[in-house]
Amino acid sequence: MLIGRDKEIQELQQAYDSDESKFVAIFGRRRIGKTYLVREVFQDRFAFTYSGMANASTKEQLQRFYLSLKDHGYKSTVKPNNWIEAFYMLEQYLKELPKGKKVVFLDELPWMDAPKSSFMPAFENFWNAWASARKDILLIICGSATSWMVKKILKNRGGLHNRLNNQIHLQPFNLHECELYAKSIHLPLERQEIMEAYMVFGGIPFYWSLLNKSFSLPQNIDALFFGIDSKLKNEFKELYLSLFRQPDAYLEIITVLAKKKIGMTRDEIIENANIATSGLLTKYLEDLENCGFIRRYQAIGSKTKNSLYQLIDNFTLFYFKFMEGRKNTDANYWSKIQMTSVFNSWSGLAFERVCLLHSEQIKKALGISGVITNEYSWRTAATDEHSGAQIDLLIDRSDKVINLCEIKYSDNPYTIDKKYMENLRNKVALFRQITKTRKGIALTMITSSGLVKNSYSMNNIHSQITADDLFMDA
Repeated sequence: MLIGRDKEIQELQQAYDSDESKFVAIFGRRRIGKTYLVREVFQDRFAFTYSGMANASTKEQLQRFYLSLKDHGYKSTVKPNNWIEAFYMLEQYLKELPKGKKVVFLDELPWMDAPKSSFMPAFENFWNAWASARKDILLIICGSATSWMVKKILKNRGGLHNRLNNQIHLQPFNLHECELYAKSIHLPLERQEIMEAYMVFGGIPFYWSLLNKSFSLPQNIDALFFGIDSKLKNEFKELYLSLFRQPDAYLEIITVLAKKKIGMTRDEIIENANIATSGLLTKYLEDLENCGFIRRYQAIGSKTKNSLYQLIDNFTLFYFKFMEGRKNTDANYWSKIQMTSVFNSWSGLAFERVCLLHSEQIKKALGISGVITNEYSWRTAATDEHSGAQIDLLIDRSDKVINLCEIKYSDNPYTIDKKYMENLRNKVALFRQITKTRKGIALTMITSSGLVKNSYSMNNIHSQITADDLFMDA
């Protein structure tokens, strides 16, 4: 059963219904559901499918490709010696099929492009010289190696330049979609538990599919991360290896960014990571951004060159907080730390990230979906004149208002007292002083469980958002 993905399904169906041949690329991180999407949409309508093999030689890939052709009904007993011959065989096979749209699905395409395989010229020739000249081919390619897909397909400057008809960047589920998915597989989770699960797994469908409906959420997390032979114990390394052929530099950047919540500038990354000040850093950062591991944003009023890069992938941050470098042998570790200071501190930071990932839902709850906005974070270091300040989310609106958002996570409604209110007022004053903004400032509280009603919350807070608002379908 497909949850969400309505836009992607429509795009694939329109490509299938077209009177022309179409070339569609689907990319996104490992476990996001790319293959599942294609198989669910087309089911028994495939003319040919092949999935590239990880770490296989060209000879092995060609052998498997040929056997797939045989499985689909290809009659020749001559095996291909190279990719030119392999794609020629595919052409001959497709020519013999009955009239109608022929869906060709090549999964994990990056794995087929082994070193010195000459795969790309043969693939380009298959599309440019043969498939695109017909009216009945729907070519769909997928790949988890996002950096390869972007460089070799989306930004191709050779034979595939401007040849792609559709590109689908499959995104993680939001909270609304996770709630629908949890219900579809009969997980007895309330919204607070779904929120906590999102803080751990993010919106990666495969991770959610591993949850056992007979276990509580803490028991599930123990079983998947801390138990003997737990299924996700090695997932972190496998994740980055699947996305990047040489993951060391990416892991170096991720490790550095994990240490600073608000993010780092490019210069700060260079200073703290073992990476040369070369154009390669730009590529690494773009790849990580395309995979959804980091986000790039500007502090309000700053120039592009001072952009901040922030690690926002929940699964990665969970790994660094609770697994990296730890020799934990307690199979019930997660269940035991519930309600401890370590758990509460992590929950607060993780809730902030969930809010940043659901800015569209926040704007919808504020009633400003139709207003042009930019979202920022903001910080200023302490000086002799002031103690510094940090704001996790600013919504800068075209109607001359800025929502200054404070994010608080707690099991019970949050109480704004006199001291906290003074802190907020000082933060607003400092923000105005340093940014010199003339826009109106609307104080917005985003909380997990709402606010206690008192004079401070009722008279000074302009708008309130709760965790329930983040579950909206935006």
